[in-house]
Amino acid sequence: MTSVPHVVLNNGVRIPQLGFGVFQVDDARTTDAVRTALETGYRSIDTAAAYGNEPGVGRALASSGVPRDELFVTTKLWNDDQGYDAALTAFDRSLARLGLDQVDLYLIHWPTPGRDRYVDTWRALEKLLADGRTRAIGVSNFQPAHLQRLLDETGIVPAVNQIELHPGLQQAALRDFHAQHDIATEAWSPLAQGALLDDATITRIAGRHGRTPAQVVLRWHLQLGNIVIPKSATPARIRENFDILGFELSADDLEALTALDRGLRTGPDPDSFN
Repeated sequence: MTSVPHVVLNNGVRIPQLGFGVFQVDDARTTDAVRTALETGYRSIDTAAAYGNEPGVGRALASSGVPRDELFVTTKLWNDDQGYDAALTAFDRSLARLGLDQVDLYLIHWPTPGRDRYVDTWRALEKLLADGRTRAIGVSNFQPAHLQRLLDETGIVPAVNQIELHPGLQQAALRDFHAQHDIATEAWSPLAQGALLDDATITRIAGRHGRTPAQVVLRWHLQLGNIVIPKSATPARIRENFDILGFELSADDLEALTALDRGLRTGPDPDSFN
């Protein structure tokens, strides 16, 4: 099978463009799901303190036999732990739950603008990076105004912004901001939690390529240059989502998928979620 392409982050760290997410997978099932993902060929695993499954990820990594330097592990800081000192303490807890001495990418999960702590929190992440406890730092769900404030008030540009992104919510203005500032775009809910998989345009393209609708949408992400982290606890679906490297969407396919943008959010609004 064709190898997974990588994206080079703004500090030179390489991240697989196709990873495996464990959102809404309970801890007991996470270990088996991540093991299946690693056996399938995934090497990037995305979790978060809020998911409650960092221990399950850690168990899978420890028992996988995959060398640590072949893995890319991301976790995220939850809203209640924002602030400089609280963020450093929360990072220690995440690292212990994962059973690791370093993560590859650490993200602020939400800007929570009502709390107004994300700038101090970012300074804590800058310290973790300087201390070598994470190889890269970034954010999740940040809007342009939140990102601009970090650029204006701190020293390091986020390597990644992980955002809700799928054909129904394409976030063109935010992606343009990322491109202008060398911030990688990473997509969560890349399949809109299944809401688009019966769409006539997507099913027609899938039929033409002999692929599933999910594979078409994930391939669209790769060809746009997004990092994408589909999640599933079903072994067959885990393998299906990985099998997107052997075909290519045409320019007409991409144009048809771009036309599906309609501002469809499946998650919270980052401007008001606290």
